[in-house]
Amino acid sequence: MTQQKNNFKNKTMENNQASGSATTTAAVSQNVLYTGKTHTTGGRDGGSSRSADGNLNIKLSIPGSEAIGTNPEQLFAAGWSACFIGAMKIAAGQMKVRIPADVAVDAEVDLCNTDGAYFLQARLNVSLPGLSTEVARALVDAAHQTCPYSKLTRGNINVQINLI
Repeated sequence: MTQQKNNFKNKTMENNQASGSATTTAAVSQNVLYTGKTHTTGGRDGGSSRSADGNLNIKLSIPGSEAIGTNPEQLFAAGWSACFIGAMKIAAGQMKVRIPADVAVDAEVDLCNTDGAYFLQARLNVSLPGLSTEVARALVDAAHQTCPYSKLTRGNINVQINLI
């Protein structure tokens, strides 16, 4: 397994060097586990995004429009909610708690505009049926401290986490 991770890391670093990516030593982690790569054209107004492996191939549209496609806010919400569930599962293992099979996170990411300045705010509505409020809150709090998306947003956007 370690050899596989090292091969992947080396290949990723070689790809970055081959593509002329400008990176600094401070910005590159030596423990990269995975790199998601996409190519996007046209932006949110009728553009498209495709992942390097072809597993993601989507049309983009402006939020709230009738056009076919998704938007960056939906993609961010989907990624964050999936990652947050993973972080709760790790926390549950550490706390020796069984996470419910029907755990769910409804993520809401708002695109806002005040005086011409765009920004995001978000809510994670977490369902952990069958767990006491105290245990559920402990799992959510632990996940919010470890989830990479939560770390990314901490101090940068307004985030509410609700138990439902």
